[in-house]
Amino acid sequence: MPMLRWLTSGESHGPALTAILEGVPSQIEIKKSAIEEELRRRRLGVGRGARQKFEQDELEILGGVRHELTQGGPIALQIKNSEWPKWEKVMSPYAVSAEELADLARNAPLTRPRPGHADLPGMQKYNFTDARPILERSSARETAARVALGAIAKEILRQVAGVKIFSHVVSIGGVNPISLGAKYSELGLSNLSQGEYLIQFSPGENDQNRIDEDPVRAFNSHLSDEMQNEILDAQKNGDTLGGVVEVLAFNLPIGLGSHAHWDRRLDSKLAGALMGIQAIKGVEVGDGFLTATRRGSVAHDEIELDSNGKLKRRNDRAGGLEGGMTNGEVLRVRAAMKPISTVPKALDTIDVTTGENAKAINQRSDVCAVPAAGIVAEAMVALVLAEALLEKTGGDSKSECQRNLQNYLKNLPFADGFQQ
Repeated sequence: MPMLRWLTSGESHGPALTAILEGVPSQIEIKKSAIEEELRRRRLGVGRGARQKFEQDELEILGGVRHELTQGGPIALQIKNSEWPKWEKVMSPYAVSAEELADLARNAPLTRPRPGHADLPGMQKYNFTDARPILERSSARETAARVALGAIAKEILRQVAGVKIFSHVVSIGGVNPISLGAKYSELGLSNLSQGEYLIQFSPGENDQNRIDEDPVRAFNSHLSDEMQNEILDAQKNGDTLGGVVEVLAFNLPIGLGSHAHWDRRLDSKLAGALMGIQAIKGVEVGDGFLTATRRGSVAHDEIELDSNGKLKRRNDRAGGLEGGMTNGEVLRVRAAMKPISTVPKALDTIDVTTGENAKAINQRSDVCAVPAAGIVAEAMVALVLAEALLEKTGGDSKSECQRNLQNYLKNLPFADGFQQ
């Protein structure tokens, strides 16, 4: 059984999203405002749809926390849907008469599935001729619940081990460090690969606020300007954009995860968690795919002693993971998000009730949600890392976890370094 277990429930236009997190030690300080701040960050970014402006995340903590301290039991959260009154009959869990439903435009069957969406395979799998039951649960609205759970996981990591996690946007559409280098030669990026850029120009531990203040959550202002222009162009042309985000985790203890079995490898767990986010189609750890193009002599992070005689890696191409375990360097994982499949320039599809050619469903949507995807990715990385930390430290309370961690680090082989 995993040290942490989490579950979410609810639909995009249902009364609320609910979430449960089990396995949190006691005495972890949880402030409602800290969870709300993560939910606010999820709404950031140029290119978001109107829903982000009028729908507020009304959070309630329903169990597991007393006077802002965890009790050791499951934590239950609820995020109310402020738009619920408009959907109360259409999405009611109770019977509603056919006469009442007939007069509601929102109840019209959605029979034109969107290419690239869960609509058609979901309709076939669950035996529906209406996409509504599928799109309501497959919607990225569900990620608000995961971000709320991730906020708690971040507190576990921070309070037990001093770990800090945040993300930044690497690319949107065709705008990336390589295209930026070609345009702005004075930045010195023209001869850098994307992987080399991410190491040399990677954000530091204290750069989260600077990134969150940027309209697309990019670390480089020139990159941000180009990304914003790309989003505006897609919006004018009735199109959508995807991109790549990178999540960074600082101060992780050495040895989280294990090489011993496939499902204990931390990179395996991280990849699965990130691929489980709606619209994510690719994941890489460290330099990932770029490393596959290198020869072994320049692919790996050579080991040396720092000025204090302690072991360190000369680079961080491995992204802080070797053999499925943290190695003490900054953890770097990236996730690639496809363009949103609700495209204003509606794509060709088939109406499943008539078998005729049609244009796909086009409900309100974002042009680009890549900045928000970074926040969701942070949450999933935090949940995986918090579970790995608790697996390593054990303990039913924060203080017990802290003692166990300190004892482990104190006795870590080679931790004190070597005489020069």
